[in-house]
Formats: sequence, C-alpha cells, structure tokens
Amino acid sequence: MSEQQSKPAAYPQVGVASTCRDYREYIAMFGLSDDDLRRGAVLDVGGGGSSFTAQLNAMGVEAVVADPLYAAATEEVLGIVRKEIDTSSAKLAANAGAFDWSFYGSPEKHRQLREQSYRAFAEDYAREDARRRYVPASLPRLPFEDGSFSLALCSHFLFLYGADPMFDEAFHLAALKELLRVVRPGGEVRIYPMVTLQWEPYPYLSALLDQIKEIAIAKTSESSLPFTPVRSPVLTLAKKP
Repeated sequence: MSEQQSKPAAYPQVGVASTCRDYREYIAMFGLSDDDLRRGAVLDVGGGGSSFTAQLNAMGVEAVVADPLYAAATEEVLGIVRKEIDTSSAKLAANAGAFDWSFYGSPEKHRQLREQSYRAFAEDYAREDARRRYVPASLPRLPFEDGSFSLALCSHFLFLYGADPMFDEAFHLAALKELLRVVRPGGEVRIYPMVTLQWEPYPYLSALLDQIKEIAIAKTSESSLPFTPVRSPVLTLAKKP
C-alpha cells in the first residue's frame, strides 16, 4: 500500500465544533492526577458542551470554562451542543475503521458517553448559580487577571484547526502567551492534540515554542486516550517563576 493510500483521510469539519467531553476523557487525554486538579483554580478553554467543569465543581475543585458559545441564549447553546453530537457521531460512524475504539469500546458507546456528558453539562449550565463559571470568551483574549489559575487546559482547538487561515501562526502565538498569562508562576498549560484535522503534526510548533521559551518550559508526554487515526502526545507548558 502506498503512503498516499495508507494516509488517513482528513476529518471533515467546517467551523469549530462544540463537543461534549466528560471528566474521564479529560483525565485520560491530559494525563491529569488528583494533585494536578487540586493545586488551585482550573481553566478549561474552548470546553463547549463538556461536563468537565461541572464535574470538577461537584468534587469541590474551583473550575471555570471559557467559550464564545456561551454568549448565546441558553436554549441556543444547548441546541448547538446537542446537534453536534448527531453531527460528529455520523461522521465517526462513516469512518469508524480509521479510529481506535479501545477507550470508548464502540461508536455507539462513544455516543452514549457524549450524551451523558451533555446531560450533566445542560443541568449545570441551566442553573443560575452556576452560570458564573461559564464565561463567554475566546482566545487570544481572556477576561481573567494575571495568574488566576494553577492549570489551564485546551482540548481539540489549538493546533487542531491550524490549517485554517483564521488560526494562523500569529494567532497561535498570541493564544499561547495568553494562556500563560492567566496561569500563575509554576502553573501549567496543557494542550491536546498536537496534530491538525489532516492528522499531521502542527507545522509551526518548534517556532512557537522558541518564541515563548523565556516564559515557559515545554515538554511532551503520552496521552492515555487512544482514539485519533494518528496518535498525539500532550503538550505541557510550565510557566517559569
């Protein structure tokens, strides 16, 4: 089989998806420990309809999620998130053979987990007393004070949409600097995955890391969430004192 024949097809995505991921997925894909989560406030950037923030707060962990989606009315937000479950599930079912189902078990179980996460998110999001933790904001400008968080996470956004001209190298540099701004010295930024929707390594990563080396130490580690056609590590940026 030739390289062209064996290369997995690009994921057919238009726009930025608002996905429902849950606590277990975050723990696995970012390699998070209980200590990681309890060192201080946690920020999830681009969390969409994920239930991670709701689940953390239920555990007594201070957590906030930022996403431009939350600027819409509640019913619109829930409708967008719910529709994405149908859309993404159909895409995955059509190309199921390209993905690793060892974590989820099957496309059907993957959808079930998405629906469980949606229900937990929707219940929390609809509560007036919980709304303060859902912040309508987007990179590269976040409405938080310097050093507000001990940990900032960004899942399935940075690097993944790197082939889109809207999210060019300059955008990524500004986004990384902003994430580092809102974490305290000694805190961490973790980003996953490090590949594009074409399942190729993000091409400007080395250049970006070189430009932030004075403020952060970069390292990669293996993710415990096998799924994508091409395995990707997690990028961790430890903010220097």
